[in-house]
Amino acid sequence: SLSAAGAGGFRKRKHDSFPHGPRREGKDVNASSPVMVALQIVSFQQELDARHDKYERLVKLSRDITVESKRIIFLLHRITSTPDMEEILTESEIKLDGVRQKILQVAQELLGEEMHQFHRAITTGLQEYVEAVSFQHFIRTRSLISMEEINKQLVFTTEDSGKENKTPSSDAHDKESGTWRLRITPVDYLLGVADLTGELMRMCINSVGNGDIDTPFEVSQFLRQVYDGFSFIGNTGPYEVSKKLYTLKQSLAKVENACYALKVRGSEIPKHMLADVFSVKTEMIDQEEGIS
Repeated sequence: SLSAAGAGGFRKRKHDSFPHGPRREGKDVNASSPVMVALQIVSFQQELDARHDKYERLVKLSRDITVESKRIIFLLHRITSTPDMEEILTESEIKLDGVRQKILQVAQELLGEEMHQFHRAITTGLQEYVEAVSFQHFIRTRSLISMEEINKQLVFTTEDSGKENKTPSSDAHDKESGTWRLRITPVDYLLGVADLTGELMRMCINSVGNGDIDTPFEVSQFLRQVYDGFSFIGNTGPYEVSKKLYTLKQSLAKVENACYALKVRGSEIPKHMLADVFSVKTEMIDQEEGIS
């Protein structure tokens, strides 16, 4: 009858409109079930733990890079004459290769990761490495090493890594060429060069103490060029750069005043007393800046 067909049709349409098959019911229940929520929380926790562990490993590597780079800088300050220069430079190059192996481990840790997410963990070590390698380069050539040259030294072959089976990453690993790389950022480079100026000022002090009156003038000219470059950047650069500009200015003033003393009175002062004159000029500059 019509009523029966209508009822049947209603029941059919009701069945079609409100499906309750076991697959859909099971999907809805599983997606919102406490078990699935708990599994998702555990998965997120494991991911966060792995990221924190990686961050801590990078911090430790950065600390090791910082310590070894400082030792290289101390070693380079031991250069007092031309005969022992090549021997110390060769030893420093061997130690720099050891630091680069640490940087290779950083590149391996950053495999498949966004470097800027972990940059805070490694920037201190990279800055100290830039300072050490640029200091060595200045002693060799009396010039500033470029960021491109530094990054060229941070390209490693697969044999250097000692690990063949790795998932390729566009940032850290090139599967076709079989190389690993880590790129120094412009901020790391600028901050490392800013710290280099302090080491050059100390180098100037040591050279004067050894009776070398040529190095202070070479350092003074170089520091003036670096200071002009940083002044050109000004406040448009990173905040840390503007903070170190004041220290750079202090180093330049001390070296220039030493050059002034050597130029005016150098001929009348015995070589063994040059360091004392330089120290007095340095103390006067510090006191004047403290008063101002």
